[in-house]
Amino acid sequence: MKRARTVDEYVSLVKDALYEVEDMKAAIEFDGESMAGAAKVIDDIHDSLKQMVADMQAGNYHWRTGDLSFISVIRDMDEQVIPFRSLLIRINDTHKNGLEPDEE
Repeated sequence: MKRARTVDEYVSLVKDALYEVEDMKAAIEFDGESMAGAAKVIDDIHDSLKQMVADMQAGNYHWRTGDLSFISVIRDMDEQVIPFRSLLIRINDTHKNGLEPDEE
């Protein structure tokens, strides 16, 4: 899976993930029993993504500081628990390794 190629693409990925998380939080509130696996981690993911957006907007975001806080929990989770897991992994890979270099 390729990392984001531009800052704009990366910001878009983070915002897309935040939307997915907020949507899942609403679904958990409606039917938390069937989403127990996701309910355990969704608040941490939400908080982490919101902090990233705030840091980006304030100009305080730092690349290449290691894995994001939620990655150790979701890395081995099934896509059925967190359907947007691959998006979160792509965000983490871009955060950890920087933007994907242009192919020439």
